[in-house]
Amino acid sequence: MKLMKWMLVLMALFFTCMPQLGRQDLSAKSSTVKKEGKIGLGPYWFEGKAEINHYTLSQNRYRDLHPGEAVLVFVTEPFLTDKQVKNDQGQKKNSTTVLKLNNIQRFTTGIYDYSVMTSVFTPEELKRFPHSLKVTSSSQDWCGQTFMQINADKENYKVELRSYFENEADQNLSLPQALLEDEVWTRLRMGPDALPLGTVQVYPSTMYIRLMHKPFKAYTAEAKLENYEGKEFKGNNLKVYQLNFPELERKLEIVYQDKEPFLIEGWMDSHPALLDKQMRQTIATRTHTLLEAYWQKNNLKDLPLRKDLGMD
Repeated sequence: MKLMKWMLVLMALFFTCMPQLGRQDLSAKSSTVKKEGKIGLGPYWFEGKAEINHYTLSQNRYRDLHPGEAVLVFVTEPFLTDKQVKNDQGQKKNSTTVLKLNNIQRFTTGIYDYSVMTSVFTPEELKRFPHSLKVTSSSQDWCGQTFMQINADKENYKVELRSYFENEADQNLSLPQALLEDEVWTRLRMGPDALPLGTVQVYPSTMYIRLMHKPFKAYTAEAKLENYEGKEFKGNNLKVYQLNFPELERKLEIVYQDKEPFLIEGWMDSHPALLDKQMRQTIATRTHTLLEAYWQKNNLKDLPLRKDLGMD
């Protein structure tokens, strides 16, 4: 009976999506927080919970701004640098701590809807790993599906694209490493000093690339970090990080709280729409934030927690 009990425990640990509490050594709260300047992850990120953020969304698509919602889930996990998957077995070799972001955005376009999910795995050790190790992104709508995966491989990215569009179809690319827009969100949570400034080469977000049917390549962008003085978001001591892409006629602005853990209040993304080429602005506004071990909240009795996040 004891043997069976331990086998069940091991199976549960293997199949759960529960993040480990500590860094590579997997110790709960004994790891010291190692920072390089102002860059790093404090104890907030190692309490065995995920940070779940809900946003209302007004999405630039086709010829209109469409209603929707976004959920950003940030959590730390041990990550295998060779296989580039979660370290489920607890081995120390080839393992590092990442800040993972699951970014889920859903919006309607007339009669039909979209669901887009992007996952980003950014190592805490930015000096050792200057770029995220992996990004995956999928998009589903009533027309079909697309999928992208980016893996860091020495000095290049290995990129896979699978799409139902004829001019995109199946692609396998090898591209030089540069800043990924998708990793800006996780780097921001590590502190403003993790964000590059000035003229930078940036791969636009996988969501933007797929929805706008642009080639996946690095574009020149101007990066700025300023005090936020707009009226779209409320709060004290807000900052805004901007990426301006002249070639794409696009500007991304991420507004966040200027103190740890640098909570993201929302974002604005301005660019010409897909069909009529008119300039419109996507805007997402934070409504609720919840710290919760959500992987343990999967029973019917846990449904009220969705209301705590402002979700139906």
